Amino acid sequence: MKHLTVTAFAVLFAVGSLASAPTAGAQQTFVNIGTGGQTGVYYVVGQSICRLVNRNTDEHGIRCTAPSTGGSVANLNALRAGEQEMGVAQSDQQYNALNGIGAFADAGPMEELRAVFSVHPEPFTVVARADSGIETFDDLVGKRVNIGNPGSGQRATMDMLMELRGWSRGDFRLASELRAAEQAQALCDNRVDAIIYTVGHPNGSIQEATTSCDTRIIAVTGDDIEQLAADNPYYAIATIPGGMYNNNPDDVQTFGVGATFVSTTHVSEDVIYAVVKAVFENFDRFKRLHPAFANLDEAAMITNGLSAPLHDGAVRYFTERGWM
Repeated sequence: MKHLTVTAFAVLFAVGSLASAPTAGAQQTFVNIGTGGQTGVYYVVGQSICRLVNRNTDEHGIRCTAPSTGGSVANLNALRAGEQEMGVAQSDQQYNALNGIGAFADAGPMEELRAVFSVHPEPFTVVARADSGIETFDDLVGKRVNIGNPGSGQRATMDMLMELRGWSRGDFRLASELRAAEQAQALCDNRVDAIIYTVGHPNGSIQEATTSCDTRIIAVTGDDIEQLAADNPYYAIATIPGGMYNNNPDDVQTFGVGATFVSTTHVSEDVIYAVVKAVFENFDRFKRLHPAFANLDEAAMITNGLSAPLHDGAVRYFTERGWM
């Protein structure tokens, strides 16, 4: 059975032309990486990649920025519109965008989408107030639940789960659409009974929710979840380690996706090559930039959760390294 591994080590808690190859002394090429909310790991992924790329701007001519965005779906839509050159997206949303299904059904298949590499595992995480009476995922029915902001991967995954269970928004007492950065405070202010987040761990928002008020992490299990992971290569059973968060001493089983780094065929091979090289030739430095990166493995990063074809620039670098 596929299983995402979350490391317990972490308990220690404007676009220039992309058509030509960047060279030393050449005019700078500006690239924009779509990330997510500032409390999530996507933001750290983008900032970390840009940090490594920008160390050698004088060499390759690329200047990278990674602003906070609405998340996976928003990033993929921005790539389609040419508003971003690269972005971070959940593995399931990468698949959906490529095939024009789910949140991308109206726009149709995104044939120009290309994978670059995968990053960290992202368990689907449910945190509930201890006084809410929520002990299982099904107990969310009739409660006040933050289902996530439109455009985020967590919202798309929650929408999928609601359809799987035959739920609608009307089944909740309240279905709020707060951004990730807002939901922990809303939980501890007793404005919602539970929050959901598809995110790498450890995560600052989950840490805030589990230290600022009395909460518990809720398992997401069942035959339908097992079948979901078995039938879809971009889902896997996942475990959130016990002791990672305050008052949550036991392992919690759920399922999850992988964070993936994506681009399009409109971005030149040379630009993607330079970005990939910046990450993998500074791999140990990259892994130290967030605890969720601690167990990253190069071989897994060029295969896991990648539904779209690899970008030619990534293929070029991986081939040079003898990985393909």
